[in-house]
Amino acid sequence: MEAWENFLSQEEAEFGSETINKWLRTLKILRFDACNLYLEAKDSFQALWFEEHIRPKALLKFFNNNKKRIKIHLSIASVVPSLSTDKKGKRGTKTPTAAPQFSLSFDTLDPTCLLEQFISGPSNELSVKVLTKLCYEATLHTPISSADPSSFNPIFLYGPKGTGKTHLLMATADALKKRGLNVVYSRAETFTGHVITAIRAGEMSAFRHAYRSIDVLIIDDVQTFSRKAATQEEFFHTFNTLHLAGKQIILSANCPPGNLDAIEPRLTSRFEWGLTLPLELQSRSELAQIMQLKADVLNYKLSNKLSTFLLDTFQSGSKALLKTLQALILRTHLHGSDGSRPITSITIPQAEAILKDLIAEEQQATLTSEKIVQYVAEQFGIRPEDVLKKGQSRDCTLPRQIAMYFCRHELKMPFTKIGHFFSKDHSTVMSSVRLIETGVTNNESEIVTPLHYIKKRLRA
Repeated sequence: MEAWENFLSQEEAEFGSETINKWLRTLKILRFDACNLYLEAKDSFQALWFEEHIRPKALLKFFNNNKKRIKIHLSIASVVPSLSTDKKGKRGTKTPTAAPQFSLSFDTLDPTCLLEQFISGPSNELSVKVLTKLCYEATLHTPISSADPSSFNPIFLYGPKGTGKTHLLMATADALKKRGLNVVYSRAETFTGHVITAIRAGEMSAFRHAYRSIDVLIIDDVQTFSRKAATQEEFFHTFNTLHLAGKQIILSANCPPGNLDAIEPRLTSRFEWGLTLPLELQSRSELAQIMQLKADVLNYKLSNKLSTFLLDTFQSGSKALLKTLQALILRTHLHGSDGSRPITSITIPQAEAILKDLIAEEQQATLTSEKIVQYVAEQFGIRPEDVLKKGQSRDCTLPRQIAMYFCRHELKMPFTKIGHFFSKDHSTVMSSVRLIETGVTNNESEIVTPLHYIKKRLRA
């Protein structure tokens, strides 16, 4: 179809030929006429990509030679009847077959993610207490949010990657299920996939029943709803239905509701109806406890030297640390001569060799004080060395204070270590961090505005 090929050529200018060849040229053309084009996607992922990236553009730019809009009809191969032979062996005849029953596959819970195994420091203690209280007071016959007038709905957890949001949500889901409640835990991208699959299969009623006839809905990483209009529309109505019925909703994101990017205001306002709880990165001692708990669950004794090595090398958060520990245990086990070599027998050089690929990944992803200085300098339009030098001009002083603030709050660096990095004494660092904290509390735009944009960069 010439109009389709012309449209693809236009999109190559924006997406590139490699992307267009992968996602669009592989769509099968079933049939077409002057005003309709029937395409077939090989799976729901390809259909989802089309709906999110191409459908809006096609509505504006896909026309025939008579300037009439061409409507695109998209189906998925797995739900389209196939051609087969009939009883007489004639090919090309559609044989009626029973339509496959529509079902949604939800994310599975990690059995090791339990409330009692979540290590919480003072900064995260309130979040754990709220969720624990909710779990132990929930009953099968009493809607959670109406059981206690002081309860909050929704509960919105936010924090950077590695703060344990997923652990807490999975642990909450597990605890509530054990009390007999019908709980759905779903990552936001899974919810989006379910929306698109249901639309393509014509099974929106089944989708809505699955998400709205439950006691508790838990959605992880709602920031991924960004710029997904169809998903946000469906979640808006799902939220309203559950909330009006007194059903508990628990959400998580990498930032507070008000800072979510490209999420409809009507959704962010609802996210703020209940209780918003921050989660902060764990301290080194807390990470050591988390790692020790994981080792105990896996029946391995973790030496102090190896624990220190892992903590020093993997500083991007508990998720990377636990992934590394599991990889080390598995790889050590597989390389052991009798399959039972204890992890304590691994030397640091051996661990470095076994984890070489993960160490390389960590070095690329880890947030460092050098990266913080770079991001702050870029935000203020100065050079990184201007942030680090001893100049007292306002152009350099405020960026330096903000960089110290992030080193303290994001990296949990001791004041003395921050002072050494910036060539300042620890009392100067303490007063600088306190000044920025006060500016945040008082909502001073000179501080809050750059802080917001730098934080988004760090989260990315």
